[in-house]
Amino acid sequence: MNLRTQITEEMKSAMRARDTQRLSAIRLLLAAIKQKEVDERKDLTDQDVIAVVEKMIKQRRESIVQYENAARADLAGVEQFELDVLQAYMPQALSESEVEAAVAAAVTESGAQSVRDMGKVMSVLKAKLAGKADMSVVSALVKARLSG
Repeated sequence: MNLRTQITEEMKSAMRARDTQRLSAIRLLLAAIKQKEVDERKDLTDQDVIAVVEKMIKQRRESIVQYENAARADLAGVEQFELDVLQAYMPQALSESEVEAAVAAAVTESGAQSVRDMGKVMSVLKAKLAGKADMSVVSALVKARLSG
């Protein structure tokens, strides 16, 4: 079963269970997937769906920070719930040591010497780690490795 079908089935389960908060979060995800399909005029692969989920997770994290800074715990709670629902559709995350090993391999593979070569390393890593690691953390690791 592909990821989009799985998400649709979980939406139906949430409807049957009358879980309105979960249903709302899943509908937002399906709407974003549908919008991307319409924009690109193609059916999305699982990798494309994961990219949509990653984007929505990033948006939720940013919103949570903004709401917490504005002392709006109620809205931050809603965003946190949506974030938890979205993270269920992401592949199993890599451990910190696995990410560090991938960064080391990518630096060697790309022949990067300094921070100016960071783009080469990140392009190699983006293909390998998409959906499996937080790319902002990966970027920080690459920068630290190339600086030192």
